[in-house]
Amino acid sequence: MEPMLPSGSGNLEDLAREVVSRSAAMGGQLHPRSQEGVANLLRLINSYYSNMIEGNSTHPVDIERAMRDDYSSDPTKRNLQIESLAHIKCQKQIYGWLQDDPGLDSSDPAVIRRIHCVFYSELPDSLKKVKHAETDEIIDVVGGELRHRDIKVGSHIGPSHATVPQFMQRFFDVYRRDRHHGVMPVIAAAAAHHRLMWIHPFLDGNGRVTRLYTDACLQSVPVLGYGLWNVSRGLARNRDRYMDALGWADAQRQGDTDGRGNLSNKGLIRFCCFFLEICLDQIDYMHQLLRLDAILERLMGYARMRAEKIIPTPTPRHTGMKPEAGKILQEVLLRGEMTRGDAASASGLGRSGRDVLAQLLDEELLVSSMPKGLVRVNFPTHISTYLFPDLYPTQMLS
Repeated sequence: MEPMLPSGSGNLEDLAREVVSRSAAMGGQLHPRSQEGVANLLRLINSYYSNMIEGNSTHPVDIERAMRDDYSSDPTKRNLQIESLAHIKCQKQIYGWLQDDPGLDSSDPAVIRRIHCVFYSELPDSLKKVKHAETDEIIDVVGGELRHRDIKVGSHIGPSHATVPQFMQRFFDVYRRDRHHGVMPVIAAAAAHHRLMWIHPFLDGNGRVTRLYTDACLQSVPVLGYGLWNVSRGLARNRDRYMDALGWADAQRQGDTDGRGNLSNKGLIRFCCFFLEICLDQIDYMHQLLRLDAILERLMGYARMRAEKIIPTPTPRHTGMKPEAGKILQEVLLRGEMTRGDAASASGLGRSGRDVLAQLLDEELLVSSMPKGLVRVNFPTHISTYLFPDLYPTQMLS
């Protein structure tokens, strides 16, 4: 799978610098506690788009319902909800690993196997099986276990299963964190995304595990601001181009001017350029949505539309909303977190501000880590459509 890193393209370094600088600029737009609400929403959205790439569409509303143990009665839809939750839980665990052990290297084969293991541990038995493309044999997939069979995915024939451990070790030797400096870790993350897909180390789940791995890479580089945007949305919304780009990097070397490895250096450059351009597109999209003046205005606009009944309540049991609720949401967003008394006072309604606060908590627009504790903003799907236009399709997919 050489070359492991693209060579001879200064444009890649320029793109990587832009990714680092533009992403870092996002971090200063919101209070860190308010950023957590955005990051939690994007884990759900990341799950939706990562599964979409694999051909499974579970709408974010249904994913959120599953998070409350509200599953579809349709077994197929229920399984897809569980699959989405498995992705979200795995993301959270990876984030926890990186927080607990800053030295953890996500390119370590043991860590990649652990990601696969955690993801599959959350799946029902019916989703832990794969059908052999030629024989129709049903094969059990064991979480964290490297594949013990040879594979063909489209036109790509993966390396022999007997050599996968050696390929994974080579992967770690090249992409380990301590080998790269400056903007090279970002370029290495892009290249590693393809090369892990190329190895195809597991019988199934390689696409999801690769995107989870890439998330971990970008967090641990670190690319400051990652988590306020994610790459899976961009890849899913450009799925055909993504598949084409993977194919470019799969290509064999094209003559003496195309590097010195077995695979095409030009193809790897094209893939990495595509990947980093997708990153920039997603950074720019979320940067505009998270401009403080714009999000404050949309919070007030949401409360006003609810008060005027222009938009529906999230559930039949919820009532209309006083426009002053927007003042509470604005103030909590700005401060990051507030006492319940201060939040209620921000409405300007006196004692009745407590009722408005209670409704915001009931609708999970505000959340707290403990009863009667400090409150912070949250972005459930029923408000995210208005705060973050086009983040995901508003219509349920058939």
